[in-house]
Amino acid sequence: MANITKKVSWSSRTDESGTPGEGTPLLNGSERASHSRQDSQRGRLKEIPHNEKLLSLKYESLDYDNIENQLFLEEERRMSYMGFRCLEISRWVVCGLIGFLTGLIACFIDIAVEELAGIKYQVVKENIEKFTEVGGLSISLLLWAVLNSAIVMMGAIIVAFFEPIAAGSGIPQIKCYLNGIKIPRVVRLKTLVVKVCGVICSVVGGLAVGKEGPMIHSGAVVAAGVSQGRSTSLKRDFKIFEYFRRDTEKRDFVSAGAAAGVSAAFGAPVGGVLFSLEEGASFWNQMLTWRIFFASMISTFTLNFFLSVYHKNPGDLSNPGLINFGRFQSDSVAYNLYEIPLFIAMGAIGGLLGALFNILNYWLTIFRIRYVHRPCLQVMEAMLVAAVTATVSFTMIYFSNDCQPLGPEHSEEYPLQLFCADGEYNSMATAFFNTPERSVRSLFHNQPGSYNPLTLGLFTLTYFFLACWTYGLAVSAGVFIPSLLIGAAWGRLCGILLASIPSNGSIWADPGKYALIGAAAQLGGIVRMTLSLTVIMVEATGNVTYGLPIMLVLMTAKIVGDYFVEGLYDIHIKLQSVPFLHWDAPATSHWLTAREVMSSQVTCLNRIEKVGTIVDTLSNTSTNHNGFPVVVQVSGSDEPAKLCGLILRSQLIVLLKHKVFVELARSRLTHRKLQLKDFRDAYPRFPPIQSIHVSQDERECMMDLTEFMNATPYTVPQETSLPRVFKLFRALGLRHLVVVDDVNRVVGLVTRKDLARYHLGKHGLEELQLAQT
Repeated sequence: MANITKKVSWSSRTDESGTPGEGTPLLNGSERASHSRQDSQRGRLKEIPHNEKLLSLKYESLDYDNIENQLFLEEERRMSYMGFRCLEISRWVVCGLIGFLTGLIACFIDIAVEELAGIKYQVVKENIEKFTEVGGLSISLLLWAVLNSAIVMMGAIIVAFFEPIAAGSGIPQIKCYLNGIKIPRVVRLKTLVVKVCGVICSVVGGLAVGKEGPMIHSGAVVAAGVSQGRSTSLKRDFKIFEYFRRDTEKRDFVSAGAAAGVSAAFGAPVGGVLFSLEEGASFWNQMLTWRIFFASMISTFTLNFFLSVYHKNPGDLSNPGLINFGRFQSDSVAYNLYEIPLFIAMGAIGGLLGALFNILNYWLTIFRIRYVHRPCLQVMEAMLVAAVTATVSFTMIYFSNDCQPLGPEHSEEYPLQLFCADGEYNSMATAFFNTPERSVRSLFHNQPGSYNPLTLGLFTLTYFFLACWTYGLAVSAGVFIPSLLIGAAWGRLCGILLASIPSNGSIWADPGKYALIGAAAQLGGIVRMTLSLTVIMVEATGNVTYGLPIMLVLMTAKIVGDYFVEGLYDIHIKLQSVPFLHWDAPATSHWLTAREVMSSQVTCLNRIEKVGTIVDTLSNTSTNHNGFPVVVQVSGSDEPAKLCGLILRSQLIVLLKHKVFVELARSRLTHRKLQLKDFRDAYPRFPPIQSIHVSQDERECMMDLTEFMNATPYTVPQETSLPRVFKLFRALGLRHLVVVDDVNRVVGLVTRKDLARYHLGKHGLEELQLAQT
């Protein structure tokens, strides 16, 4: 795509310049001449220049690989078999806690939304009924729009001003975290609080959003907090789970938290595990799968139990998730062989509509990044969308004359009579005047004939554009439920049209069945998940009969959608210039070798290094390296220094903070030896080098890195092909891969950005520019 102006927004509010809101640094870089097209919009004011062929340097990698230095090895060797068993038990305990707390949060969100939305709809309904008789319905419209805007305003203010990372569903951010990228502030307690309050406000405020996506982010934050046994935000340390204070363990628990979130949202424990496997975790083993499944189960069970108490029938565990699609009766779910091509065609329609949704949202997001980057503007946009949503809903209900009889078994929570005869209700109001979850359920289960085709067509059209406009606002909100709702509406429409084809007396196309297939097709077309989505849909409907059609529909939607554009989450990840590593290296990259890919400006340290040199190296803002190969010079020979280990910036900062200098160790015999605990206590927010004071005398001291460096870092020869380097890096979750020559001298270093730079574009293999942000 042509040069695009944009700003990276997944960062903390005050990045480099101190002014809140406008402190996001600029990205500017140029494409190669072959792709560059000078954009006429370059000269406009208030734009933030950037083009899309860029990769941001501000994102760091997580260290999934254990740092096997002497301290670590000594601790592991001292640990008995029982010690390892206790660790394993505490991992299960942490997973149980993650599941329990995620379930509680889901329960809180659900009850808050039910209660507040109930009050809002009751007030508006009474108002509408009052003014239907006496005239002056515009006052009702005003009340509805003002109520919506006020509620959404509260949700948008806390997100835009207090914690911008809590905007959206949070799934792209968690996907990046599990891919091994450190997204600033993504798993903080403050983010969780803002996320939960924000999602309640946006759903109650009547936006076209769901509360399911944010549950995944909430579960991940809970996992990151619980597994560390302390809260850095609250400055409280409970002195438990200290062994887990490193990226390796934390990342495993975060994948369990994400799974527990899916499981609480949809009542789909297996779907949760598969979501973590498909979307997130790069590394997988059998015990991890079991623990994640355990967390998911506990999460669903907790939600079930507390909701049953809330619904005044304690012990009844039959409403498993936040969204309950209801049970499909087995006679209405039968499908025949000749319906399979129809399902596949619906999958293709879902893929096309999903691609359209994603393209529109892509351009809208770019517009937002250019012009709507001040928090006050973001809040105003959210309020505008809320008011427009209410106005559109009201207009559609007002002009709809689709009246349905109010039967004795009617499931409508807030039936609106409006201009219908007594004993009837307006069916357009059922679709709009409800929380989106309820609307999905009524589209699945209402009797055939309870919706007019015109009503469904208009509803699909308006809701499609409303949902597209809403995703990406500065509010916490998911895209799962709106996608299902759009799909269920056009799916039911297809069912009604097919049922109108005369057959021998019986209704062969049950509209509820086609609503389910349409919902799957639309959601698959937007987010492009296959495996986990199939299982989530099967678990949420409680019927395995549909396994095959749902799978076929999702595969078709993905194939068709991928032909045009990527999935919604991938688009948002790309728009943030995140160095995301896919499963495999680009297909045509075999001719590239480690020598061409690596960064050659590597800063090496000697095994016994002068403190002044270390401080200067860490303070150098132009390089800002995070890993330093340690080299040793063979004494008395002219040979170049050879690699003997790797040490991280965070380790060096802890060493400087504790003043681990050779001279001091000799002079003070009682000097306490540094332990792994000192490194764990500083994790994850290591102090910046500027906060550490080193006197002039101390600069002359020496520091011995032997004990603290990783003496066995992974290395590759410089002739290694890119796919091989990629596979090693991705599979082991590395942060640094040292490139050496044939006599073990350091020639370069491969990091995540070096590998993420290469991707397959329209013209074959393309290389992205790196930009400091």
